[in-house]
Amino acid sequence: MTNLVNLQDVSLAYGPLVLLDKVSLGVDEGERIGVVGRNGGGKSTMISVLAGRTEPDSGRVVHNRGLRVGFLHQRDDFPDSTVGEFVLGGRAEHEWAGDARIRDILRGLLGGWDLDVPMSGLSGGERRRSGLARLLVDDHDLVILDEPTNHLDIEGIAWLAEHLRGRPESLVVVTHDRWFLDAVTTRTWEVGRGTVERYEGGYAAYVLAKAERDRQAAAEEDRRQNLMRKELAWLRRGAPARTSKPKFRIEAANQLIANEPPVRDSVELVRFASSRLGKTVIDLKKVSVAIPDRTLLDELTWQLGPGDRVGLVGVNGAGKSTLLKILAEEREPDSGTVRTGRTVKLAHLSQNVAELDPTARPLQAVMDVREHITIGKRDYTASQMLEKFGFRGERQWTPIGDLSGGEKRRLQLLRLLMDEPNVLLLDEPTNDLDIETLTELEDLLDGWPGSLVLVSHDRYFLERITDRVLALMGDGGLAFLPGGVDEYLERREASAGEVTVPLGASETAVQEPAAAPAVSQAERRAAQKEMQRVERRMDKIAKREEQLHEQMAAAAEDYTRLADLDAEARTLASEKEELEMVWLEQAELIGD
Repeated sequence: MTNLVNLQDVSLAYGPLVLLDKVSLGVDEGERIGVVGRNGGGKSTMISVLAGRTEPDSGRVVHNRGLRVGFLHQRDDFPDSTVGEFVLGGRAEHEWAGDARIRDILRGLLGGWDLDVPMSGLSGGERRRSGLARLLVDDHDLVILDEPTNHLDIEGIAWLAEHLRGRPESLVVVTHDRWFLDAVTTRTWEVGRGTVERYEGGYAAYVLAKAERDRQAAAEEDRRQNLMRKELAWLRRGAPARTSKPKFRIEAANQLIANEPPVRDSVELVRFASSRLGKTVIDLKKVSVAIPDRTLLDELTWQLGPGDRVGLVGVNGAGKSTLLKILAEEREPDSGTVRTGRTVKLAHLSQNVAELDPTARPLQAVMDVREHITIGKRDYTASQMLEKFGFRGERQWTPIGDLSGGEKRRLQLLRLLMDEPNVLLLDEPTNDLDIETLTELEDLLDGWPGSLVLVSHDRYFLERITDRVLALMGDGGLAFLPGGVDEYLERREASAGEVTVPLGASETAVQEPAAAPAVSQAERRAAQKEMQRVERRMDKIAKREEQLHEQMAAAAEDYTRLADLDAEARTLASEKEELEMVWLEQAELIGD
């Protein structure tokens, strides 16, 4: 196996902050490496050194002769040219149009774009996609990507993972997207405290291996401390202690999954949520919203119930953020009604973070909301919650004006949670969060009783936090997806009349579907209502099944009672299969 690049005793520091401390590592031909670690821990610096973009303070960086490195930086500069000139690098139209790989890249990242639009007119996210497309169009020996999934939706991330799996180049990628890491990488580097720890496998294998390392380290520490205790006992057999015996409190470094979150008890949380919220949370009835040239919501009727945990997916521009604003009563629908329960205390995290006093401190900003919070059965102080969100030690007293954009967003999300809402509307809450902070947030939300609607391109986070997935498919309706994100991607791929968002467009300007609907609006609405009826019945069945399982466990020795419960469970399972068939028939009718 050919070695492509080597770091030999590389060190790099910015003032007192040591990011790399005598690090030695290498990348071989064909390797696919995911880089993880806390924000500010040195991930971007390390791959910049690896790419030859940043000079280390000491040590050597050795590249194989003639090595072609493709590097996607988070802050790349873009020339004053058209999108086509920038991405295609002067290739003649017949040259790139006849290349299936290039056509696939353009379709996957720039689908529906006008290649003659100037780069200067693009948004930051669109420039980022253009830079990624340009890198992938060219051939390299080593591809290094810094947060390539930023500004990509779920479809774009799935496409990029499939594309990278089919490329022959070696790959080093920094990302907080855990699903993407598992889909693409076969090795993991963890960067932090000046070192780089190496693990075999993608994200899931890394978590298991790291837990095992921590367990072994804890066992070794325990053995060492036992020896020290014996030595101390022997020493103290001599002269009596001058003072009272010291109290030794010895803890192992990290016990294996010592603080693992318990499995979310959905029945208990829904029961608790119902007691706090009542029966009505938010009801939409025949809600319609239109923008120029397109209807986002077409007479949508939908109920958000107590304890519902809903993931909302859809193409960019389909109306996800608009739907959240309507649920939060921050935007009036064009027609229809929105009914909110009297006991609802709602918090909405939008993509536009409200500015905080730049002279205030994070701890003060959180304590202004509340000094203590109870989540599930646990109590936390404001300082403890800040630690969970990555604000440790002196960082809790750093002026807010000196925080990064990601830190400010974390602080805003924490302030929302500290206010103890019982309904959460979260629009891309994982932006700028590192994996450690993501897992802390997931653990908190696992035990949080209330109703939740989540819009996120982070597939791992969405599937972990929510219990069911709904989709805005671009037809004005809300589709229930029993198969989750996988079903959404399958249906989008199979959809003939795909909705595309043109270059520079948002929810205010979306192209019309290529094909007219095959059924009338009245038939479509009737089908959607039938699907919603089925969904409500399936929800009731799911809750009853959970109750049955609990009752069957309690009646393990009462065989007569157990047989009755089992018969009811089988009847419900049969009904659920029939309902799923009805739902799929209606979905096929309206062409979702």
